[in-house]
Amino acid sequence: MTTRIDYSKAAPDVFKAMLDLEAGVRRSGLEHAMLELVKTRASQINGCAYCLDMHSKDARAAGETEQRLYLLSAWRETAFYSPRERAALAWTEAVTQVSMSELSDTLYAEVREHFNEKEIVELTLAIIAINGWNRLAIAFRPHVGSYVAKSIE
Repeated sequence: MTTRIDYSKAAPDVFKAMLDLEAGVRRSGLEHAMLELVKTRASQINGCAYCLDMHSKDARAAGETEQRLYLLSAWRETAFYSPRERAALAWTEAVTQVSMSELSDTLYAEVREHFNEKEIVELTLAIIAINGWNRLAIAFRPHVGSYVAKSIE
């Protein structure tokens, strides 16, 4: 596919706001590996090839296993994810698909068992951020496949 617009150059000030949100998510203290799973799962739901390429590479660079990445779309059917990760993935799916169903009190209670209030807000902002990135990439079609994972420090 042909790239439509380089959004980072077309609107640098607004793009910087997205980068600032992403930087805040990274500083949140939430586990990097879990955030990569969240970003990958939201990108699967949204069908964002660019973000799937990026976050699967970043997850592997951070030590994520191939098996857990391959089975992420079927996470409910495996025992490969911790209860905290499972709660984060369920919340990711619900927030990503908020227009299709409500965020139930039952789901919120499950998430609350594994995350404190600050972490829930940070997790939700991480989900909002990746959904925004997905929409930018799907709309403007950056080149898929050239992303190189950065080393995790």
